[in-house]
Amino acid sequence: MIAVRKLPARYAPVVMPLVLSVLMTAVVSIISTLKSLGPTPLFLATWPAAWGLSWLVAFPTLLVVLPLVRRIVSLVVAPSAESPR
Repeated sequence: MIAVRKLPARYAPVVMPLVLSVLMTAVVSIISTLKSLGPTPLFLATWPAAWGLSWLVAFPTLLVVLPLVRRIVSLVVAPSAESPR
């Protein structure tokens, strides 16, 4: 088996919103572009630009908003018994 090098844990605050923004914008832009254009050749030509633009907005937005979301979640959700508060 090939050993895969992992990024240090200090990169997690950037990698998590990066992965989340890629996946979420892909799904949302596919759905909205398909709804608008249908499964046509125009969809295949249009979707990559729609996804790219939505990702360019979503990634920096997540970097800014995610700390606020974590605080809101901590106010609404009780900590588990395993994690010290």
